Amino acid sequence: MPQSATTARIAARMDVLPRAPTRRRIQWSGYLYILPAFVIIATFHFIPVFYAIYISLHKGAINKFVFTGFDHYLRALGGEEFWNALITTFMYAGLTMPFTIALGLFFAYLLYQPFVKARGLFRAIFFLPYVVSTVGSSIIWAWIFDPRSGLANWLLRAFGLQPLRWLIEPSGIGELLAKNMGWTIPTWASGPSLALVAISIFSIWQAMGYDIVIFLAGLTNIPSELYEAARIDGASGWTLFRHITVPLLAPTTFFVVVISVIGSLQSFNHIFTMNHAAAQSLGGPLGSTSTLTVYMFDQLYTHANYGYATAIAILLSLIILAFTLFNFRFLGRRVQY
Repeated sequence: MPQSATTARIAARMDVLPRAPTRRRIQWSGYLYILPAFVIIATFHFIPVFYAIYISLHKGAINKFVFTGFDHYLRALGGEEFWNALITTFMYAGLTMPFTIALGLFFAYLLYQPFVKARGLFRAIFFLPYVVSTVGSSIIWAWIFDPRSGLANWLLRAFGLQPLRWLIEPSGIGELLAKNMGWTIPTWASGPSLALVAISIFSIWQAMGYDIVIFLAGLTNIPSELYEAARIDGASGWTLFRHITVPLLAPTTFFVVVISVIGSLQSFNHIFTMNHAAAQSLGGPLGSTSTLTVYMFDQLYTHANYGYATAIAILLSLIILAFTLFNFRFLGRRVQY
């Protein structure tokens, strides 16, 4: 017995004493598995980013670059054209993003109701504009907004209203409404141009289906027992939507907001196509549809300002990053998962 007690005390002391650090073996096979993905990411993401930064600090043609430092960034931040394009970008985002999210949530909630049959068919119909070619659908919508034979003006005439010039109208919608009522408003209250509004209508039509599908996926994750319990307590309609649907749909809404902000700030294809289909110059009429992406494209391909165009692209990336971090910092913390 004494011997066993002594052995126990020695064992306890050995557990207290620090042990010599063991050298961990590196499992190189794990790095071999991620090597192909790392090569792809480095080739198509990291290297182009660093090369873009390099080009933004130089001027001239390819293989004949001359180092200019931050001149392109200073030119952009100190130029009126850059800030006008940035304001147009924000106006476009303000026209498209709220309506797209609101309509997407409205139709998703409507399709989620039990009385709606063939839900899959309606989901496909709403999602179809998102997967259809942007160029092809933009050309069709440019015809719809054609001031001479377009469907939009045909509908206006059918209701006894004056036709509009749509994609070739540089005046703001506030200015047009004030003119019809005989009012005079200051320049700052004229609002976005009618051409930008027409492009925004197409953007809402195209992107709304994506939001509907995402919101429907979020709605299906809400337990139906919560609605049944609330109905037993007397809740119905707006009360159910406000106190159950909206709070539990917050993660989905947050995702949709982040994606919508990024997509609206970097929109380009349909703006370019609808301008071209309406026989407008890039960013026309009178630059009222010249967003930052359009302005960057114009500097790159029309004026061959490679360094300046790349600097604009990097500034736009930083703006998108800032908005994304803002959403995660101030909106993400309010989301309950």
